[in-house]
Amino acid sequence: MEIIKMDQVEGVVNKRGVLVKQLIKHKDTTVMNLVLNPGDVVPEHSVPVNVFFYIVEGKGTLQIGDEAKVVEAKDIITCPPNTKMSLKADQGEKFVVLNVKTPSL
Repeated sequence: MEIIKMDQVEGVVNKRGVLVKQLIKHKDTTVMNLVLNPGDVVPEHSVPVNVFFYIVEGKGTLQIGDEAKVVEAKDIITCPPNTKMSLKADQGEKFVVLNVKTPSL
């Protein structure tokens, strides 16, 4: 059995200034842990696979298509392929999210 401890996985700060940790990557699934500090943004983009977001900690705004909502810890949000999405840590707190893509890119 493999146990992945998110807090112990090394991450990298991407070009947008967001800490990103790759937790799982194989042909079927990619799971990334995104750690956004207040004010951080993942700009609008789309991917050609199914995506879902699991909010681990905090609150922030998630946009899927033309709809944007404030989401919080324990929420799960789905996003179909080729749909624009973005994340914003705009609620004055850390916003920690799991981003799951199936199949993997």
